Amino acid sequence: MKVYKTNEIKNIALIGNSGSGKTTFAEAMLFESGLIRRRGTIEGKNTVSDYFPVEKEYEYSVFPSVISYEWKDKLMNFIDCPGSDDFVGGVVTALNVTDLALMLIDAADGVEVGTINQFRYVDELKKPAVILVNGMDHEKADYENTLSSLKEVYGNKIVPVQYPIGNGAAFNGIIDVLKQKYYHWEPGATAPAVLEIPENEKERAAEYYQVLLEAAAENDEGLMEKFFDQGTLTEEEMRDGIHKGMLNHSLYPVFCASAEKNMAVHRIMNFLSMVAPSPDDMPAPKNSDGVEVAPDSSAPTSLFFFKTTVEPHIGEVSYFKVMSGVVKEGDDFTNTNRQSKERLAQIFTVAGQMRNKAEQLQAGSIGVAVKLKDVRTGNTLNAKGSDHIFNFIKYPEPRYRRAIRALNESNSEKMNEALNRMREEDPTWIVEISKELKQTIVSGQGEFHLKTLKWRIENNDKIEIEFLEPKIPYRETITKAARADYRHKKQSGGAGQFGEVHLIIEPYTEGMPLPEIYKFNGQEFKIQNRDTQVINLDWGGKLVFVNSIVGGSIDARFMPAILKGIMGRMEQGPLTGSYARDVRVIVYDGKMHPVDSNEISFMLAGRNAFSTAFKNASPKILEPIYNVTVSVPGDYMGDVMSDLQGRRAIIMGMESEKGFEKLNAKVPLKEMNTYSTSLSSITGGRGSFSMKFASYELVPSDVQEKLLKEYEEQEKED
Repeated sequence: MKVYKTNEIKNIALIGNSGSGKTTFAEAMLFESGLIRRRGTIEGKNTVSDYFPVEKEYEYSVFPSVISYEWKDKLMNFIDCPGSDDFVGGVVTALNVTDLALMLIDAADGVEVGTINQFRYVDELKKPAVILVNGMDHEKADYENTLSSLKEVYGNKIVPVQYPIGNGAAFNGIIDVLKQKYYHWEPGATAPAVLEIPENEKERAAEYYQVLLEAAAENDEGLMEKFFDQGTLTEEEMRDGIHKGMLNHSLYPVFCASAEKNMAVHRIMNFLSMVAPSPDDMPAPKNSDGVEVAPDSSAPTSLFFFKTTVEPHIGEVSYFKVMSGVVKEGDDFTNTNRQSKERLAQIFTVAGQMRNKAEQLQAGSIGVAVKLKDVRTGNTLNAKGSDHIFNFIKYPEPRYRRAIRALNESNSEKMNEALNRMREEDPTWIVEISKELKQTIVSGQGEFHLKTLKWRIENNDKIEIEFLEPKIPYRETITKAARADYRHKKQSGGAGQFGEVHLIIEPYTEGMPLPEIYKFNGQEFKIQNRDTQVINLDWGGKLVFVNSIVGGSIDARFMPAILKGIMGRMEQGPLTGSYARDVRVIVYDGKMHPVDSNEISFMLAGRNAFSTAFKNASPKILEPIYNVTVSVPGDYMGDVMSDLQGRRAIIMGMESEKGFEKLNAKVPLKEMNTYSTSLSSITGGRGSFSMKFASYELVPSDVQEKLLKEYEEQEKED
């Protein structure tokens, strides 16, 4: 393979809703490029992109797949992304390391929720985009309706470059507005006849041409002046105007095709090779210090590793983007994240599993290395003279949780190793071995996401596992002040144990003052603040520990032991065994023995006094509340709202966004465990949601009673 300069490289994310035909389109491109001699099919389980066993099993893409081919003296690097919302991590990864989004839209289904969601990332990352209306040969294909829905969502940014002649079985040609030509396919033809535009299409083609002409001219002052002077532009000038419009996000060119029948694929390949931006056209990415790092091949070499897979007979395959400089076989690097040395013995470009050896890759290129000893997803390798670290990929919050365990307990360690390995392959899988819940919790983007994980562990790693309902990380707190004392006394021959602690507890909020006097049952307790410790708890909230001992009733050396006893009870709250939080404890009195008092005595006295006071302070259970945003077609809004209200949701507001309704709510985590499945059922798969932790709030009294009973029964069983 020849060495391509940065301005000869095109990095493109192939995105679109599930079923829009991305993998089929990728096959057609590879066939046109000559890299494959026969196009595979999803049903035949032989496509270049979907080569993992789990993808063949379920017949949908799970991982973003890198596909590189040479075309018109350009190196075209595509990343074919999964369409399902459950695998959105692949879309996020791809958009961060590419310079253009090619959005496929099914001509039969038009703009869908998945389209909106993926395009939201395109907007956030400020990436140019080209839209391809695919599946024009489908019996329900409707180009005009799809175009109308696109304009409804994205307005005048939608500018057709082509429109079809015929829909469904009648689809046999396109009018190319930019080239002012008619591409016509005879039945069974492998290539179109390039003809003049028919008389009966000239008026319509002229209308589309005028729109495209004006859109192209708007993006360049010189082109605008020429357009006003002469009323037209050359094809090359129009391409230049389209290129600039794409870069400033004012123009989304629209094409149409049938990837399955390989109709019009060749034409869009040519367009992308000429008009898609190169890495040096785009704003320079920033390293972790906020410094721009331009894709300069003369600069010291820096590689960012954005993806890792494990392939049979090979092991780890590591995908990287050359952020700056040039990488060659045998180059030595420092892994700046892990402070280790690494040598790249061989480098490749890839098309799925196919690897093509590369002697050199310049800045902006996407490449692959195999069997690296200490490289993880997200790491940066630097050559001498470079010390960058890149961490610009931000993944969405998880939306679906399950506890996981190996059916054979002896396989637990192997299961955890497999989970950590898969976390490298897909960073949107979150794995937590929870000391609090005594469960291993796996969080992902949806039910299919975790179903895929289960299939891989059971079929690839041969470990039988099961998913369980995850426990909820409740918290305990108090709602009023209370007082208690406890004497720990034990005599069993020789030295005994003695410690007595008197304390007051109260709910704590940030910045609240310490009262000088507390009253309980008509008795006053004066407080003198000798020392205050504010402890930020690992699980959230605070414990404020106040030493108010006067007259030496408890020696200062025993105060840490009292605090330790209280912390032990905070870690296993008196109500349900959940973590306690936001409590102020004032130790104001006690007693000690000159011989029998020791640290363990005061630790136990402090623990038991705190437990008694806690139960008398109107204790309450707190539950995690999440901000949930649901996007659905308007027809489903009523059913979705009713379902959420049945989950104890508080509806915070509604708004319309690009043709869909968006609903914002606060929902307890307990009620979200099955929401992914329910929303899909209610909306026929057309709804999506996101969720993010908001706060801990008091549970309703009926829910608290139920939780207390469940905990009592569990304690009896144990």
